This record gives sequence, C-alpha cells and structure tokens, in this order.
Amino acid sequence: MNSKILSWIGMAACVALILACFLPWTYYADSNIATEAERTFTGFFSYQYKYGRPGKFFVLFALVILILMLLPKIWAKRTNLFLSAFTLAYAIKSYILFTSCYNAYCPEKRAGIYIMLFSTIVILIACVFPNMKIAGNKKTA
Repeated sequence: MNSKILSWIGMAACVALILACFLPWTYYADSNIATEAERTFTGFFSYQYKYGRPGKFFVLFALVILILMLLPKIWAKRTNLFLSAFTLAYAIKSYILFTSCYNAYCPEKRAGIYIMLFSTIVILIACVFPNMKIAGNKKTA
C-alpha cells in the first residue's frame, strides 16, 4: 500500500478516534444505576466517573498525532510512533476496563468501543509507515 494513502487513512483514523469518544461505548442494564441515560457509558461519561474520562486522553493524543503526521520532520515521525503505541496501549486498557464483567454481569458493548479500538490500531499502522522521503547519504571521493 502506498505510504501517502496510508497517511491519509491514519489522519481519518485520528478523526474517527475523536468521534468515537462521543459515541456510546457500553450499556449497563444494571438495576443499581438510576436512570436510563446514566446506564450508557461513553469516553467522557461513566456513572459517577468510576471509570474516569479516557475521552480526554484520546482527543488530546489524536490531535497531537494528527499534527505530527502533517510535519515532514524525522523527529515528528519518531515521536508519533511512540505516541501512537502509547495510545493503543491505553485503548486496550480502556477496552478491558469498560467491557469487563462484574458480579456475574457483563455490559453490552456498543459501536463506540470498537471504533475506538480499531482506530488506534490503524493509527499505529499509519505511524509505522510514515509518508516521508529520506535523502541518501552522498559520499564524494
């Protein structure tokens, strides 16, 4: 696959990651949670914020990764690789946290959690193969 196309796909995945934070991630039909709206968890809301707000982290890092994808500097590409790997690790942690079963009850997984996880994988792949021309070392005799 062409690295230029992969770069555009990576940028689209950054936007998808930001949008996924606003979508429902999981639904808890548990009777301990008061209202219907409080049973749907997103990247920015969990009942009494017991699971934190991973959406803040994902939005911040997706914006930084998107900006670094646009910079044609080698240090930006290396930093981007580290940040995208860190973001994928945090996405896996968030996926496990939000979808884990408790008291013999498993929450219903919604589309947002899958989009979040898939987009971080695509971002990492796009950062492994950056769109950058590297000039060769010319030796003169």
